[in-house]
Amino acid sequence: MLEKIKQTIGFIKTQTSFEPQIGIILGTGLGNLANDIQIQCAIPYADIPNFPVSTVIGHKGQLVFGTLNGVNVVAMQGRFHFYEGYTMQELSFPIRVMKYLGIKTLVLSNASGGVNPNFEVGDIMIITDHINLMGSNPLLGKNDDEVGHRFPDMSHAYDKGIINKALAIAAKHGIKCQQGVYAAVTGPCFETPSEYKYMYVIGADCVGMSTVPEVIVARHMDLPVFAVSIITDLGVIGKIVEISHEEVIQAANNAEPKMTKIISELIREL
Repeated sequence: MLEKIKQTIGFIKTQTSFEPQIGIILGTGLGNLANDIQIQCAIPYADIPNFPVSTVIGHKGQLVFGTLNGVNVVAMQGRFHFYEGYTMQELSFPIRVMKYLGIKTLVLSNASGGVNPNFEVGDIMIITDHINLMGSNPLLGKNDDEVGHRFPDMSHAYDKGIINKALAIAAKHGIKCQQGVYAAVTGPCFETPSEYKYMYVIGADCVGMSTVPEVIVARHMDLPVFAVSIITDLGVIGKIVEISHEEVIQAANNAEPKMTKIISELIREL
């Protein structure tokens, strides 16, 4: 693992000497936050050794280095998913690379389906905890102690101090913010009504197909994590309608300016 990380870092260093402080992952329909970054360098995933290639519509597929609100950041403009056929280790590998590039905090965004009946399409939900229903874990297999501990604690996977800062920023701008638990499934099909009901019963507020493997790997390396989800559709009995990936992207795009406002100001305070 460490040799692969060093190989990838070595290539990136031939493209840029930029030193990021914050890592950002931009999910489905949320890639436009990169437009607010004063870009110093952008590297297509296809050019980076050991990186997967994003195959999902709405994911541009490049690693962006630059400043956001005066802070040095590296942003993944598009992420990788288990349903694309990648292993858990492959899809979470970029988190390890960002850690070794020097980031001190990881910020993630995603689009998800709300199962909490109090949620509405377009809501922003700050993730306070998660439930892994993906049937796998990126830490399976031999552990490299130089990279992280064998048994990372997940009782505080999402940093409470950062969450409080984000809530204060949202309140200052009058942005409604939900808080809740994110359930991660493999996808790529959207859930049945009974599956939505099941997720709410076990304690989830929304459901999506990403984020959790990345968070596990970040915590494996002691990286503080903040994650936010845009509710793009509802899995609530009586409110369930047929949904397409294109509609998810559109709903995420509509809510993106509010999320961008929160994340941009939050990064300045970290």
